[in-house]
Amino acid sequence: MPEQRTAAPAASAGELLTAYRPGDAFFSTGSHALHGTGTLTTLDRAEDLTSALAEAGEGAVAIGAIPFDVARPAHLVVPETVRWAPPAANTAPAERRWSPLAGEWRITPVPAPEAHVAAVERAVKLMAEDADLGKVVLARTLRVHGDREVDVATVLANLLWRDPSAFVFATDLPARGPGPRTLIGASPELLVSKRGRRVLSNPLAGSAPRSADPTKDQKRAVDLLTSTKDRHEHAVVVEAVAEGLRPYCRKLVVPDEPELIKTATMWHLSTRVTGEAIDPDLPAHVPAMALHPTPAVCGTPRSRAFDTIVDLEPFDRGFYTGAVGHTDVSGDGEWVVTIRCADVEGDTLDLYAGGGVMPESDPDAELAETSAKLRTLLLALGVDGAA
Repeated sequence: MPEQRTAAPAASAGELLTAYRPGDAFFSTGSHALHGTGTLTTLDRAEDLTSALAEAGEGAVAIGAIPFDVARPAHLVVPETVRWAPPAANTAPAERRWSPLAGEWRITPVPAPEAHVAAVERAVKLMAEDADLGKVVLARTLRVHGDREVDVATVLANLLWRDPSAFVFATDLPARGPGPRTLIGASPELLVSKRGRRVLSNPLAGSAPRSADPTKDQKRAVDLLTSTKDRHEHAVVVEAVAEGLRPYCRKLVVPDEPELIKTATMWHLSTRVTGEAIDPDLPAHVPAMALHPTPAVCGTPRSRAFDTIVDLEPFDRGFYTGAVGHTDVSGDGEWVVTIRCADVEGDTLDLYAGGGVMPESDPDAELAETSAKLRTLLLALGVDGAA
């Protein structure tokens, strides 16, 4: 295998965006942006990343996606060339260009909203009947079908400039037709990052839609922070993340209280769990795989919640609620939870959003939460339609 090449660093994330083409890999965080082109090797198992990176040589980086169902193949690439840039937030305002997708778009919900409400009602009933089933995350999709091919680069730019601090990504997926297929999104949730010995996970669970009215928006934030249901949901996820990291870390720090963070459309309860890696060469994807899927996207207990999702959701999640990110040859990297995302192929986008269903959940409120999350992608598309 030829060695991976790291090209000269880019001046800005905007420069990387200009160079992006479907089939490339793009990943932006609050600390940097990267763009991978070409393919040295493609892997379908995260367990093979470390050896592939070692073979690729100094400066090597692997980028890609892991599906929700870890029994299915991943899609991971060691690009031929990788370029890095400062974080998108450093990009000059003049470079931040947003433009709606041209064309006419038809939106089809899967399942229909009333069917999603019924699924939530069924999950609540199952939890009442089975005390061991504590949480189930149920999702729905919007299929957005247009009269022309989706301009992936425009969607990527819109996502990035709408929220430069989010984890914005685009990575190719195995094609189902003659053209490229891309997983694209702007996730607010860090599954795990690793730099040297420093390990960080930032689970989010417990959400509320934003409001354009500042007074109402602040009230929703306070109500979320004081919600018994949402705080319990959040605590379950944080506990699972801490348990997942303990085998790899010492000096693990788990705050007692969650914080509030916001995106353009949502408030979330957030906790930053930090630790010191026992092994400084620990590859970032190893603890990521140990944590995935967290209760934030699956439920508790994991296997029981997973089976319930398969029974109640009328679609295949694929890479939604999986993990997307990168690991370099030293083991450093970042992996995020694949939410606020779309699976794009040809003239069609499948948008996804879900919410954690607890025994005390209100089905109509759960529907409203998924609608608010889906608006992140609809706004980025510039597509006029209901979520």
